[in-house]
Amino acid sequence: MRGDVSTDDEVTTAPGGLLDLLKVAAVVLDATGRIALWSPEIEQLLGHSADEALGQRADALLVASPDRPRARELFARVRSGTRWAGVFPMRHRDGTERPVEFRTMRLFDRAGQPHLLGLATDASTVRGLERDLALSHSLVDQTPVGIAVFDTDLRWVAVNPALERMNGVPESAVVGRRLGEVLPGLDVEAIEGRMRHVLETGGSLLDQQTIGRTVADTEDRAYSESYHRIEDTGGRVLGLAMVVLDVTERQQASAEIAQARQRLSVIAEAGVRIGTTLDLRQTAQELADVAVPHLADLAAVDVLESVVAHGTITPVTGRSPAEFRALAVASGYPTDALHAADPVGELATYNSSRIITQCVRNARPVLVERVDGRTMRRIARDARAARTLEEAGVHSYLAVPLMARGKVLGTLSLYRTVNDRPFDEQDRVLARELAARAAISIDNARLYGRERTTALTLQRSLLPSAPARREGLDITARYRPALSEVGGDWYDVLPLGPRRTGFVVGDVMGKGVQAAAIMGQLSTATRALARLDLPPAELLRHLDDIAGSLGDAIATCVYAVYDLERGTCALSSAGHLPPVLARGDGTADLVDVPGGVPLGVGGVDFGTVEVELAPGTLLALYTDGLVENRAEPIDTGLTTLTRLLQSPDDSLERTGDALLGALRPEPDDDVALLLVRTHA
Repeated sequence: MRGDVSTDDEVTTAPGGLLDLLKVAAVVLDATGRIALWSPEIEQLLGHSADEALGQRADALLVASPDRPRARELFARVRSGTRWAGVFPMRHRDGTERPVEFRTMRLFDRAGQPHLLGLATDASTVRGLERDLALSHSLVDQTPVGIAVFDTDLRWVAVNPALERMNGVPESAVVGRRLGEVLPGLDVEAIEGRMRHVLETGGSLLDQQTIGRTVADTEDRAYSESYHRIEDTGGRVLGLAMVVLDVTERQQASAEIAQARQRLSVIAEAGVRIGTTLDLRQTAQELADVAVPHLADLAAVDVLESVVAHGTITPVTGRSPAEFRALAVASGYPTDALHAADPVGELATYNSSRIITQCVRNARPVLVERVDGRTMRRIARDARAARTLEEAGVHSYLAVPLMARGKVLGTLSLYRTVNDRPFDEQDRVLARELAARAAISIDNARLYGRERTTALTLQRSLLPSAPARREGLDITARYRPALSEVGGDWYDVLPLGPRRTGFVVGDVMGKGVQAAAIMGQLSTATRALARLDLPPAELLRHLDDIAGSLGDAIATCVYAVYDLERGTCALSSAGHLPPVLARGDGTADLVDVPGGVPLGVGGVDFGTVEVELAPGTLLALYTDGLVENRAEPIDTGLTTLTRLLQSPDDSLERTGDALLGALRPEPDDDVALLLVRTHA
C-alpha cells in the first residue's frame, strides 16, 4: 500500500485462512475524503490501480452520481466516530456496479487528524459463505450422525449433539482431551491408529468397524466410523473429522438375515440328505449329520422301541417310563460327550421325570436355555454321563419330538458345547422343521419295514422248509431276500411218479405283500398240477391260464422233470433265465430251453428240451437276482455263474453258499437258487 501512514514490514504467509477466502480489501480515506491508502485486494475488487486511485476523492472515483449524497453522509458519520457496516454499490473501473460489503471505523494519525478505514469484500461472496456456514451448522447440529473434530494431537476440538448423545458426555467435557480419557470402553488403540494414518497420508478411511461401549451404553454396540483429514485452502493440515454411525441394529438385522439364510440352507440340505433310503437307522443318522454342526455341536436320535422292534407306535402316557432305541449320534468335533450318549443300537429306558420322556409324552419341544447340574441329571442317562457332559461343556439343550402323521416316533436331542450361544426360539423352529422332515422318512421306513416283514413272513411260509429228499439226487436250495423290498421269488421240489422228480423256480414281477401272495398262489397251483404228472410244457400252459386269472400277475418260471430210470431231464421255460448244466468233466453250459413268454401273457405255446443228466451232473436253477447287476449286462452275470460251476465244491451246501457270496453278497433283488446233482 502507498500513503503517509507507516506500516510494518511485509510478512509473507501461506494463504488459506477465512480472510483469504473472502479476499478482504482495505482502503483508507483522509479527513477530506481522498484516498490515502489503497491495498492490492481493493484493486482486484474495483479494478483501479494504486496510481489511479491515490489522492482521488473516493466518491468521485468509486460512486455513481445518484449514490454520492448517501456516500458523503456515511463518510461524515464515520469521521465523527460512528461505525457503519453494510452493503454499498461501488463503481468498477469498467463502469459496472458491484455490491460491496463494508466494515468502517475512524482512525487517527500522529497529528490527530482523522482517517476512515474501510474493510471491503464482494457482497455475493459474503452471502455465499454465510449460506454455506448456516447449512453446515444446520447439518452438523441436526443430523443423527455423530460428528467429531480432532486436532493434529488427536484431541477433541468439537462434537455435534448426535455424538454427545452417543457418548453420553457433553462437548464441554471432551474438548481438549484424548479419546481414551473420555471413552475407555472403546478400542482406543485401533481408533487412534486410524486417525494417525489419515493425518499422515491424507487418505480417507471409510466404514471402519468398532465394537465397544460408551458412557451411554450398558452393553457393547457396533459403530461405523469414517475419517477425513481437514486442510485449509492452502493445504495446511488442521486436524481430522470423524463421522460415527451406530450400526448395532443394522448388524443385528444383517446377522438375522444371515441366520435366516443359513436356516433355509439347512432345510434345503435336509431335503436332499434325509430320507435317501427306507432304512430306519440310516435315516436317523442322516438327521443327526444334518443337525451337526449347523444347529448343534452334538446330536442324538432315539426312536421308541415299539417302532424299531414291532413297527408299531405305542404312545407314552401318564407316569409310565419310555423305552428308546438309540439309532444315531453325531458330533461336530472329537469329544468325550459322544460316550455320554446312549450307545447306538442299545435299548434305553427313561422314567417319567426325564426330559426326553416329557418330550415324547407331551409331543412338544423342551428347550433348556441354560443347563445347570440339576437339569443335567434329567438329561443324561446316569450320573457318570452327566459328569461327562458337564466336563465337555454342555450349556444348552433342546429336545424335539419326531412327529409324523400326528404320532410321536422318538426324539432329536441337541446339545451345545463349543458354540457359546444358547438355543433360542429360532433354533427351536428350525429343529422342529428338521425333525418333522426326518420323522416322515422314519415313519415311511417303519411302514415299509412292517410291510417287508409281513411279505417276508408270508413268502417264507410258502417256501419249503427244506427240499424234499429224492432217490439218486443231492438237492440244496437257497433263498435270500433283497435288502430293500421283498419280491416274489420261489422254488420247489415236487415228488411225481415213481423215480420221477419235478423242480420249479419262478419269479413274480413286483414287490411286497402282493408279489408274495401271487407267488403263493402260483406255487400252490404248481404243486396241484404236478400231482397230475403233466409234461413241463402242458403244466406251464395251465399255470399261464391261472396267472391270467389273477389280474395283472406276471411271472417267469422254469419247470423241469427228472427221470431217474432214463437219466434225462425235460425242461420248459416261461420267459425265465436258462438253467446251467455242469458236467463231471468240468464243463458247464447254459441249457438252451425254448424261450416262451412269461406266465400271465397268454396265447403262446411253450416248448420243451430234454437233456441227459449223467452221474455227477449238476443242474442249477435260479432267479435273475443271482446274476443281474444294474451296472453290467446280464450276460456278465451268466458268464460268471457258468464259470463258477465248472469247478463246484464236493458239498452242494458249500457250492450254494459260494455262489451267493461271489455273485450276490448284498442283493438288491430276491434270489432263489436250486441245485440238483445226480449221484455218481
